[in-house]
Amino acid sequence: MLSTALGSQLRRAWPLAVGVGGGLLLLESSQGALSSLVSLSAAAAGLWLLSGRLRPSGRSLPSSVDGWLERCQSVLESFDRLDLQGDPHQQRQRRQKLELIRQRQSEAHLEVALVGCAGWSEMLQAQVLQHCAAPLPLRLLRSHPLPPSSENWRWPEAFRRCDLIVYRLNLPLKASDLRWLEALPQGQPVFVLVDRPADNWQLGLRQLELQLPEHLRSRCWPWSPQRADQLGSDLQPLAEAFAALNAERRRLTQQRCLEDLHTEWQVALESLRRSQWQRLLQRTQWTVAAGVVVAPLPSLDLLVLAAANGLMLQDMARLWECPWSLEQLQAAALHLAKACLSLGVVEWSSQALAGLVKLHGATWLVGGALQALSAAYLTRVVGRAMADYMALAAGVPEHELEQLLQQQAPLLVARAAEQEKLDWAGFVQQSQQWLQQQLQPQNGTTALP
Repeated sequence: MLSTALGSQLRRAWPLAVGVGGGLLLLESSQGALSSLVSLSAAAAGLWLLSGRLRPSGRSLPSSVDGWLERCQSVLESFDRLDLQGDPHQQRQRRQKLELIRQRQSEAHLEVALVGCAGWSEMLQAQVLQHCAAPLPLRLLRSHPLPPSSENWRWPEAFRRCDLIVYRLNLPLKASDLRWLEALPQGQPVFVLVDRPADNWQLGLRQLELQLPEHLRSRCWPWSPQRADQLGSDLQPLAEAFAALNAERRRLTQQRCLEDLHTEWQVALESLRRSQWQRLLQRTQWTVAAGVVVAPLPSLDLLVLAAANGLMLQDMARLWECPWSLEQLQAAALHLAKACLSLGVVEWSSQALAGLVKLHGATWLVGGALQALSAAYLTRVVGRAMADYMALAAGVPEHELEQLLQQQAPLLVARAAEQEKLDWAGFVQQSQQWLQQQLQPQNGTTALP
């Protein structure tokens, strides 16, 4: 019994023992900065902990209005934490947008917009209301004719929040009409009323259906607004659409608006995170390079060192507000490291850096400089791929996250490697500065880029 319990405790403790032991060995054999060795000790432990058996737990996307309100509120709080030097006016605008959607929860009416490049008159609006009734109170928005051109083709917020868009269209289809229809928010209900031509309107309608996006082809109905005697039958399909505007439709509209708002904010937040991550990566890559010069390892292990740098992964997790443990982060990094091997990033970086190292061939850096610079470059590639994965995995259910990483790892690494190649000149310049710093007399302290 005692031996079994002791064996169980040893099995649980061996990863920590290996990590501490690896750190002590590096410390004993080095003359470098302590901060580099701490980072490399965490990486040494990662060589054993990277088993892949622990998968990160994702954050599922909400499925209710209240859940999306809470998620959007958390994004606002993320801006407060990360964007300390940002524009307070932008943050106030974000809060106002969220508050407008929150206030709609207590409203009982529905919103319908009458839009189109052809425009709507007050008489046409009255005719629509005469023949189309909704089970809930309606608020009708009638726009001026939509502009024939736009810089971004983005619908105004008032229309994006509507429960139904009724778009009036004249034949033949104009490019401006097509652009506005394509720019409708995804998931927003739309009904296209096509002014019936005086002759051969069936042919024109068939041609229109071939020109429109597929999801709009079944939403087109002809009508003759100048024929008051047949408006009742022409508007019958629209009357059925109005009859379906109930409380459930209002809830779906609120949820759609919150999802769109969340996506817009996440893009801005991701840009902010990337700018801060870039500074973190600049510091980490040269910490890894300095540690490898002190204690050079085979090139394959350099890849794992770059992927398993514990301090960088933990800082990235805090930046992306990721709840994963260090072991889970390292498991994800292992998948990306394997993808680096399969795509030949190691060989490419070593060959590309060989010429740079030859410039310093008469120095003590000959043995470790190539490995050090390769480790720095691979830290960039894996770090960028890891950042892409954290952004991609936000909101992915836990049971799908491991499969997502296995499927996306090659693509993430390939994209990260391609992006780093585009900045290869900048990396080479930084590498030259770092090599020059290493050649300086060791009686002073030099800060890494």
